Amino acid sequence: MRESVDPADLDLGSLALFVGFAAGSAVQADLASMGFGDLRMSHGYVFQHLIDAQPTVSDLAAKLDMTQQGASKAVAELERLGYVERLPSPRDARIRHVALTTRGREAVTAARRARERLEGRLRDRCDPAAFDVTRTVLVGLLDELGGTAAVHRRDVRPPR
Repeated sequence: MRESVDPADLDLGSLALFVGFAAGSAVQADLASMGFGDLRMSHGYVFQHLIDAQPTVSDLAAKLDMTQQGASKAVAELERLGYVERLPSPRDARIRHVALTTRGREAVTAARRARERLEGRLRDRCDPAAFDVTRTVLVGLLDELGGTAAVHRRDVRPPR
């Protein structure tokens, strides 16, 4: 017989991580209901670099701290799914830039809406003042741990 774990006994980092996983799963389910069921959470790491820019695969690999082969594979998958396209550079036709397609931009908008709906649902579940305090505490902890700069730069990376 397995002994169950009481979430109240978890350390804060694990608890925050598990809440993040559960929130990510809820957003994924909402995205699937809106016709974006082929997106994975890992695609968001690529999308963040395409919202305001059109990097090359090499630039994307550097930003994601991965090999060029890995970045190329991720881009090829997103291209096959219709979320990104490779465009020739205006200065050098041999260079290709990665850009969101219309479907890619629609997915970004849908993900933002899904996160807003989730946040509203969570806020409704508890005292709004406590929710705001929790948000403030989490932002402070993220700052203390050095993570806010990556958020500002749209440079959040998966853990290695």
